[in-house]
Amino acid sequence: MRTDLRVLDPSVWDDWYGKLVLAFGGVPEAPEETALWRELTECERSIGAWDGSEIVGTASLHSFRLSVPGGAVVPAAGVTMVSVQATHRRRGVLRAMMRRQLDDIRTAGDEPLAVLTASEPDIYGRFGYGAATQTAYAEIDTTRVRLNVPEGTEDVTLRAVAPEAAVEACEAVYARRVPARPGMLARLPGWERLPLLDPPGEREGASPLRCVLAESGGEVSGYVRFAVKPDWDMAGPRGTVVLRDLEALDQASYAALWRFLFDLDLTSVIRTGPRPVDDPWQYLVSDIRRCAVRLRDSLYVRMVDLGAALEARTYPVPVDAVLEVTDPFCPWNEGRWRLSGDAKGASCERTKDAPDLRLGVRELGAAYLGGVPLTALAGAGRVQEARQGALTAATTAFGSPVAPWLPHSF
Repeated sequence: MRTDLRVLDPSVWDDWYGKLVLAFGGVPEAPEETALWRELTECERSIGAWDGSEIVGTASLHSFRLSVPGGAVVPAAGVTMVSVQATHRRRGVLRAMMRRQLDDIRTAGDEPLAVLTASEPDIYGRFGYGAATQTAYAEIDTTRVRLNVPEGTEDVTLRAVAPEAAVEACEAVYARRVPARPGMLARLPGWERLPLLDPPGEREGASPLRCVLAESGGEVSGYVRFAVKPDWDMAGPRGTVVLRDLEALDQASYAALWRFLFDLDLTSVIRTGPRPVDDPWQYLVSDIRRCAVRLRDSLYVRMVDLGAALEARTYPVPVDAVLEVTDPFCPWNEGRWRLSGDAKGASCERTKDAPDLRLGVRELGAAYLGGVPLTALAGAGRVQEARQGALTAATTAFGSPVAPWLPHSF
């Protein structure tokens, strides 16, 4: 039985997307959600695996711009909508689609990186993707936890605005936050609608989406989007604040928005969506143990053009190291590379010099955004030090002063 890969014809998008939904359980989406994903699909960068007249596999790419350490925003291919029908598993369909995608990205030559979020963590490592970021979730007991806010919080003004009416103001704040944290995606046209998706059937008893803007010095300095899920028991109200997203440009605005959530009437819990692992709210609360913080893997990074990728970011301390890299799935990346750089810029070129470190492209992708220390990977036997002292120096150079974070899936 032969499977053919074809570029997605927009006329068969409904069938193609329907097979994706089927592979992920078959529960129909809300019409507005499907409509948005149809608009955001880049058909020319999407493929279907066909068995005769039937679509049995799907895969797509988004044209993203990803923030990296040092503040640059780098073109990156966002791998998404990947599925294989249950009838065609273990026949090489996924491998063929991954091969096609990486070859296409390399041929285009515009994106040194490919990124994805994984439905199952063990799938994509064999294709060279390394888990580069984590995200934090929490359930904060606001009846037992106090919030200690910094000076200036009282000077911040809060204003409730309909989410649709606040889009422009929120996106302006978000755009200013992107260079400050690796792993964030600069939102291209259309993507500003993603945070506003709020199908009634997916609210699980919560209210429609709400939005509050923070204003400081007469300008919007932050925002929060959230919903409230009412609940009562014999002791009284026990509602839950469902935090969707929160961004702010200064400490006072950030604290004012969190205090607003803590003080909402008839609620006793804040349940957060994905947050950075170093999110400052954790250092405003009086009792972190009652916040039930848990972590989960998030963004996976893969070098498509290794040299260009390592040159695209900067390094907080000077680095001069020869990396001996293995990459069986994309052998054009294999070999020894001399990485030289600092906070102003970097170069990465092939060399025949003796290696300082030996590692796979998967490990390099995991460390790329500064969230996974090379020393930790070495402790797991996944990075080898060839020159004494090189591991510590490279770990420091690859670090980031703030944890990398992907604010939303794709």
